[in-house]
Amino acid sequence: MKAYELLFFVDPAIDPETRAAVMKRIDVTIAAGNGTVDNVEEWGKRKLAYEINHMTDGDYTLINFHTDPSQIAELDRVLRITDAVVRHMIVARPEKQ
Repeated sequence: MKAYELLFFVDPAIDPETRAAVMKRIDVTIAAGNGTVDNVEEWGKRKLAYEINHMTDGDYTLINFHTDPSQIAELDRVLRITDAVVRHMIVARPEKQ
């Protein structure tokens, strides 16, 4: 299992139920690949560097997790087809000593 972090944002005007459904879908996808979520940080509303789809703000979330490297492609696919997620980035993070 390798350590990864996922940073994504959604439209801040989105309703809380849809936001919870996005988080649930991410959790289920990670768990399906025998991964574990270590930490979830809700960064809240932040200003975007440039306008995306007529939005100037985004509601950010950072998730630290461990999973098999072969499962990252599936998580990326799920995030791409989830309409509520505007942008996302998954990066490998170094293991803490």
